[in-house]
Amino acid sequence: EGLPMMVALVLSTNMKKLLKDNVLVRKLVGIETAGSLNLLLTDKTGTLTKGELSVLGICDYYGRIFNNEIELMKYPKYLNIISKSININNSSEIVDSKILGGNTTDQALKKFITIYEKEEIIIKEPFDSNLKYSSVTTTKDNFYIKGASEVILPKCKYYLDKNNKKELLTNHQDIEEMISKYTQKGMRIIMLAFNDKPNNHELTFIGIVLIQDEIREDAYDGVKLIQDAGIKVILITGDALDTALVVGKSLKILNNNEIAITSNEFNNFSNDEIKEILPKLKIIARAKPIDKSRLVKIAQELNIVVGMTGDGVNDASALKKADVGFSMGSGTEVAKEASDIVILDDNIKSISNAILFGRTIFKNIRKFIIFQLTVNICAMTLSIIGPFIGISTPVTVMQMLWINMIMDTLAGLAFAYEGSNIEFMKEKPKDKNVPIINNYMYGEIIFTGFYSSLLCILFLKLPIFKDIIRYDINNYYFMTAFFALFIFIGIFNAFNARTKARNLVYNITQNKVFLIIFFLVTLIQIYLIYHGGNIFRTYGLTIKELFLVIIIAFSVIPFDIARKTYLIKKNNKEYL
Repeated sequence: EGLPMMVALVLSTNMKKLLKDNVLVRKLVGIETAGSLNLLLTDKTGTLTKGELSVLGICDYYGRIFNNEIELMKYPKYLNIISKSININNSSEIVDSKILGGNTTDQALKKFITIYEKEEIIIKEPFDSNLKYSSVTTTKDNFYIKGASEVILPKCKYYLDKNNKKELLTNHQDIEEMISKYTQKGMRIIMLAFNDKPNNHELTFIGIVLIQDEIREDAYDGVKLIQDAGIKVILITGDALDTALVVGKSLKILNNNEIAITSNEFNNFSNDEIKEILPKLKIIARAKPIDKSRLVKIAQELNIVVGMTGDGVNDASALKKADVGFSMGSGTEVAKEASDIVILDDNIKSISNAILFGRTIFKNIRKFIIFQLTVNICAMTLSIIGPFIGISTPVTVMQMLWINMIMDTLAGLAFAYEGSNIEFMKEKPKDKNVPIINNYMYGEIIFTGFYSSLLCILFLKLPIFKDIIRYDINNYYFMTAFFALFIFIGIFNAFNARTKARNLVYNITQNKVFLIIFFLVTLIQIYLIYHGGNIFRTYGLTIKELFLVIIIAFSVIPFDIARKTYLIKKNNKEYL
C-alpha cells in the first residue's frame, strides 16, 4: 500500500532538489536509473569544456599565424578570401550587434572576422556530424567548404601562396604535421578551402583555424566523482584524436594501457571485437552519431547500464537507446525530447549530482521497506500468535488504521526526504538484476522485527509488566500501555531504519521532514493515549507508566545497534 506512494514521493521530491542543481528531470524513472549507471558516454564540447569557443588565429600554408583581423589587413587579398570563407559558409547571423543562430563553432568564427564581401548563396549544405563539413555554392560559382582536416585535405590539389595565387599542392605531409602540432596542444582545428568552380573536387587550401575551448574547472571533480562511483567514462567526440587525447589525459579519463581510437578504427572492429576491448576503451575521436548508437547497443548486450550525453539532432537516436539519456540545456529540442534528463548548465558535474540523487532514491526506498516490513512482521506475529496465547485482539481495528497511517502515508513522506550523502558515490554501481531487498535488509527486518514481536508478546504475558501498570478488571490501562508500546517501538525503529550507522542521528538535520513527522506522530499518540476513549481503546496512563513504556520500547535501539556492531566487526567497515 505504501510503496507506490513512497516511490512517487521520493522521485518527485528529488526531482525538485535536482532542479536547483541545474538538472531537469523529464522522466521520473530516469533519476533512479542514473544511480545504477555502469558506463557514461560523454561528449567533450560544453560538457567537459566550457563550450566558449574562441578563435586564436588562422594559420596559412607557410605556418604564419594571423591572430586577428588587423594582422590580416596587411594581406587584403588573403583577408578577402578568408572573410568570405568564414562568413558566407556560416549558419550564424549578426543581428543588432548580437550573433544569433548556428553552432558554437560558427559563432566563434563570426566573431573573429565580421567584415566581408557578400555573395548570394544558391546551394547550402549545413554542417553534418557524419560528413564532418559544411559547404556553400554562390551565384559567382564559388564553392566554400570548412570542416575536419582529414575530410577536406585529401581533396585539396592547390594552396594559396604569399601572393594569394594558386600553387600545386604536391605534399600534404607538411600541413598534416602543422595540424598535429596544434591538436597536441588541445586545440580544435577547422580547415578552410574553396574552389572557383561549383564542386568540392580539386580544392584550394586556404588555411586552418585554431580554436580553443578550455576545460571546465569543475569537470575535474565531476569526472573524478563519477569514476570513484565505479562508473566507466568514455569520451566520444567529433574532434581530432590528438585534441581528445589532451582532454582525456588532463581529466584522467585515459590512463596507461587504455585505448583511444578514431571512428574509422572503431568501425573496422566487429561487435565481438569491441566487446573485448570495451573494458579498456576510453576515447573515440572523430565520432559520428551512428558510432554512439552502436556503442550503446553493444554495451547493453553485455548487460551494462549505459548513460549517454548529447546535444544535437543526430544524437537523438543514441539518447533514446541509452538507459539514461542526458541532453544539454544548450542543445536542440529534438535531443531534449529524446532524453530522460536535461543538464541545464551543460556540466558533467551536474551529471554526477544526478547519479548521486539516483543512488539516494534507491537507498531511501530500501529504508522505507525496512521500516514497513519490520512493523508488518511485528503486527502479523501478534495477529497470528495472539489468539493462541489468550489475546484475541491485541490491536483493535481503529488502532491498526492508525498504525497503517504511520507506516504507509506518514513514513512514506518521512523517508522520501532523506538527504544524499557523498559517500554513496564511493560505492560500486548495483547490478541490473539486483533484488530490492538485500541481505543487510533481511537481517534488520527479521531480527528487529522478531525482537519487536517478542517484546510485545513478553509484555502481554509476563506478570512483571502487568505489575507495573495499574490493574483494572477489563485491563483497560494495560492494553492502553500495550498500544503505546507498539507505536513507540515503530517510532524508534524508524530511526534504526534510516541509517546503517550506529549513530542514529547521522545527517538527520538534512531531513527535517522526518523529525517533524515523527515528532507529530509522538504528540498525536500521546493525545490518543489520554483522549482516544472507547474509539481507540485508550484510557490514559500515569507519567510513570508512560515513561516505563517508552523505556521498554526504546530497547529496540540498543538491540539494533548491537546487530550493526556485529556486522561492522564482521565486515571490518562502518556502514553509512
